[in-house]
Parts: sequence; structure tokens; C-alpha cells
Amino acid sequence: MCIRDRYIPVHPLHGQNINSRNSTTAASGYTRTEINQMASSSTFLVLTTLLALLSWQAIASDPSPLQDFCVADKDSHVRVNGFVCKDPKDVKADDFFLAANLDKPRDTTVSKVGSNVTLINVMRIPGLNTLGISLARIDYAPLGENPPHTHPRATEILTVLEGTLYVGFVTSNQDNKLFAKMLNKGDVFVFPEGLIHFQFNPCPDKPAVAIAALSSQNPGAITIANAVFGSKPPISDDVLAKAFQVEKKTVDWLQAQFWGDNHN
Repeated sequence: MCIRDRYIPVHPLHGQNINSRNSTTAASGYTRTEINQMASSSTFLVLTTLLALLSWQAIASDPSPLQDFCVADKDSHVRVNGFVCKDPKDVKADDFFLAANLDKPRDTTVSKVGSNVTLINVMRIPGLNTLGISLARIDYAPLGENPPHTHPRATEILTVLEGTLYVGFVTSNQDNKLFAKMLNKGDVFVFPEGLIHFQFNPCPDKPAVAIAALSSQNPGAITIANAVFGSKPPISDDVLAKAFQVEKKTVDWLQAQFWGDNHN
């Protein structure tokens, strides 16, 4: 049985069902004309706010450094966009260094998708703060993949060190056009900021390795399947069944899977 009240919008001014034929203006004390005028004014303010937010996002990026460096002071209780600068007198060479052992293979059996991403960002090298760059080593098992995901704050440029990779990205609505390429050792491919992209090792008997540079000190990663089917709390199966045009039992099965992370 459908519970209509879960999906019927409520009028923002007097908390009543906007589809109700019995709604009146008595409770508010305003005439219907006055209510309509206030609603129009509220709509204008909401639209203006949304446009301002969208404009801010359109120009948002990692802040440019205003000095030689701004080593992250992770012990500071001050909260800013990024990290507060450590006093330059306390900065050491180790603030720009990490014995990351990126020449060593990673264990690709730790994730169900057969890949292991080792990210080097500002959380691991404080000296990256405000510099707008990070990198990652990605190891792929035979037939392993780095599944469809996005980096909300970074463009990525990837080069294959060993093996072969099938890679691609998809443009935004309405086109959703796929740009894909088979890469071999030494090849380079770019994934534009924010777009869904992936890498897949098509070889059944040979691993692959790649290095990626990203244009943010903290690029972030949103793995699509994990976010959609592994969110906490879960997204309503009504919503996902409608979105993916499948039965709810299919959504329930997907949500019951273990959505592990391949980032380390």
C-alpha cells in the first residue's frame, strides 16, 4: 500500500498539503494574494541563493599559495579551507618528505575489485598544503579495476608503468558521452575534474601499475557503486528502484553486499 504522505509536498507557509482542496488562509491571517506574493518572494530568494552557490562552485579550487610554502599544522584547532600554516621556524625537511615505497607492489587481494590505490596527499605530506597537487600509485590485479568514481576537487593525469589498461570517462548530462582508450606502458590519459571515470586491466594473466597526479592537495574520491548502494544510512530502495528501473529486491540485494574501499 502506498503511503502518499511520504511523497506529497507540504506548503512552506502553513504546513498543509499543497494538493488539499480544503486548505484555507484562516490559520495564517493572510489573504491568498498576500500568500502568493510571499511565496513568489521566497522563491526568488531561494533561486538567488542557489545561483550564488553555483557561481561559487564554478570558480572554486585549491587556494593558491601566498608565500613559499604553508606546511599544514594538523594540531591546530582552527578550522579553515585546508589547513592552518605551521610557523615557518618549525618547518623541517621531513614536512615535505614521505618514505612511501611507491616502487613496491601493493596487495590487490584486499579489495573485491582487484585494485589497490595508494594516495599521497596533504594528510600524508603536510608540505602539500596550498600547493594544489597530490599523486597516487594504483596496482591492478589481472582483470582488476579501479571502478567508476569521481574526484570532486581534481583533474587527474594517469600514466601506465606496467601492463595494459582500458580507461575512460563519461561527460555530464545530457550527452553522457564515453571517451575511452586502451593504454599500454608509457601511455598517458587525462580525466577532467569531477567526471566519472574508471580503469580496467583487461589482461587475465598479467597485473598492471599506474601513477596518477591530481590537481588538488586533497582530491577526494567518490566511488559510484559504494556511494549509491553502500551509503549509511541506506538510500530508500523506492528511490533506487525508480532511478535504475529495476525491482526493489534487486536494489535490496545490491545494498546487502559488502562495499569495500580500494583506497589506502
